[in-house]
Amino acid sequence: MEIGISTFVETTPDVQTGEVISHAQRLREVVEEIVLADRVGLDVFGVGEHHRKDYAASSPTLVLAAAATQTKWIRLTSAVTVLSSDDPVRVFQDFATLDGLSNGRAEIMAGRGSFIESFPLFGYDLNDYEELFEEKLDLLLRLRESEKVTWSGNHRPAIRDLGVYPRPVQDPLPVWIGSGGNTESVIRAGLLGLPLVLAIIGGRPTQFAPLVQLYKKAAAQAGHDVSKLPIASHSHGFVGEDTASAADKFFPSTQAAMNVIGRERGWGHYSRASFDAARSLEGALYVGDPETVAQKIIHLRKNVGITRFMLHCPLGTMPHEDVMRSIELLGTEVAPRVREEIARWEAAGEPQE
Repeated sequence: MEIGISTFVETTPDVQTGEVISHAQRLREVVEEIVLADRVGLDVFGVGEHHRKDYAASSPTLVLAAAATQTKWIRLTSAVTVLSSDDPVRVFQDFATLDGLSNGRAEIMAGRGSFIESFPLFGYDLNDYEELFEEKLDLLLRLRESEKVTWSGNHRPAIRDLGVYPRPVQDPLPVWIGSGGNTESVIRAGLLGLPLVLAIIGGRPTQFAPLVQLYKKAAAQAGHDVSKLPIASHSHGFVGEDTASAADKFFPSTQAAMNVIGRERGWGHYSRASFDAARSLEGALYVGDPETVAQKIIHLRKNVGITRFMLHCPLGTMPHEDVMRSIELLGTEVAPRVREEIARWEAAGEPQE
């Protein structure tokens, strides 16, 4: 069972002071967070791609590369790379470079992205949303299969027997498919035999179990070994010394961030009651003391079947020292509890999803 962190490197106004941290400062902070996550034994750190004022990481590979030579073990991934509006050749080259700098710890998490700013920015038509992703994913997978590639499509100039460099340390370079729960994307990942990441940020996480089974069914039908396909989840959360203080620290920035996005997308007001309900065992917020968060992750593993859990922290702008402490607790107290329980299951031969 792998446990890690994901972040969007947000630069939203501080809910207490109204101060907005600079992009430069937040980028330096997130590198410190990655280095700490490596030191406390976490397995993976993901950085999301966004192209708007309230997020500092438009280029996750550069952020991850800044931490690559300061870390030893932790895997470094995007969360996600908006492949539809990017050039797969550059994506592959950037992550192959990251793979070299980290000596084989890079991963690509490819997705459509839940924000659309990158499409007009890079000259793409949203009417081509589906076709862009399918075509560019096809090219990306071809690039990792062979050094020289011949390929043609509708949205990028053709490539005729050209080499793409550098080559990564890992063969193949891992490519995950990120999904918010779309049935078609889950089936596509299964048919392609690619690892799946589910963004579980609302409702009941156990409702994703049928999607995991659908993914496994598609993979098996396509002839892939399902036992070798990891399944990850990404959920908002925060670990504190005790559950009450963790909730009080995480709520203000969470409410502010959710209401900004909610106004853009027509969601209802995000209240403390909504927040507290999501902190229950069946909810999608992983907030509390180490034991509380560990038990929720164990519950998710047992009932949904995920093999990697990524805690998205912070949500909105929080004090850097609070984020660092949450990462430390996740690595030193939450992860050992989860791994010990899963090892006990395996030793006892208890059934798991």
